[in-house]
Amino acid sequence: MEVEQTALPGIGLRHDFTTRKGQRVGIVSHRTGRRDLVIYDKEDPDAVCHTVKLNDEEADTLAELLGAPRIVQRLNQLHEQVEGLVSVQLPIPAASPYVGRPMGDARVRTRTSASIVAVVRGGKVFASPGPDFVFAVGDVVVVVGSEDTTAEVAGILAEG
Repeated sequence: MEVEQTALPGIGLRHDFTTRKGQRVGIVSHRTGRRDLVIYDKEDPDAVCHTVKLNDEEADTLAELLGAPRIVQRLNQLHEQVEGLVSVQLPIPAASPYVGRPMGDARVRTRTSASIVAVVRGGKVFASPGPDFVFAVGDVVVVVGSEDTTAEVAGILAEG
């Protein structure tokens, strides 16, 4: 899908695309940080028929709602293409030795060759968290690897 980018002098940047059914949709990113979700009139592609003004938190929430299912969908597609690849969702229990510690302390990739691809906390998705991401009780860690390596990660996160 082609996304058009247009500089808006004094305002910010606009990104537009056209859906398969011919509806133009855009995001205006203001220099102030505000984002506007815009829907263009089908009859006049330069006329906006609906605008939703989003603050940072609202824009982040919308991105998460649209992005999290896409991450899962892409992982599922990858599973179909690569035999033996699985993804699991592992909760961080209160008794985990990694609660309040950075992800890098667990050395998951080094110890198992499995990868942590996301952490879900309170409905918010942290995709590709870095080694300094600090785990909290109730986090759900999304791990990709083989059945054996993801099981090893479950043991590490639960018991150390």
